[in-house]
Amino acid sequence: MKKSPAPRPTEAELAILRVLWERGVSTVRQVHDVLAPERESGYTTTLKFMQLMTEKGMLVRQEDGRTHFYRAAYPEEATQRRLIVDLLERAFGGSSAKLVIQALTAKPASAEEMREIRKLLASQKEKNRE
Repeated sequence: MKKSPAPRPTEAELAILRVLWERGVSTVRQVHDVLAPERESGYTTTLKFMQLMTEKGMLVRQEDGRTHFYRAAYPEEATQRRLIVDLLERAFGGSSAKLVIQALTAKPASAEEMREIRKLLASQKEKNRE
């Protein structure tokens, strides 16, 4: 049975996911404490978001007595890929070249990022020869 693609998270959901990807398994309190300096929302708002994200299949909840622990249901890369595919289709008519050109025009890549891009392009070129 094929696993469904990672859901497309909202900006608030992405903030929670970033915390979980960075920290790993965490409680609502731990996630809220990381987000609190950036956002003016209360603990119960973070709790509600995480409960809804669990229902949507974005998070997995584990219970240990009265404590609930959460983790991201999908790896960061799978979610990023889902967002890129959606953006690629909606904004760039499916053209990877247009997306990359706009991305590099908007924010130039660092030397390290350019090395990674060249490596990926060389790999793609090799695959196209086969």
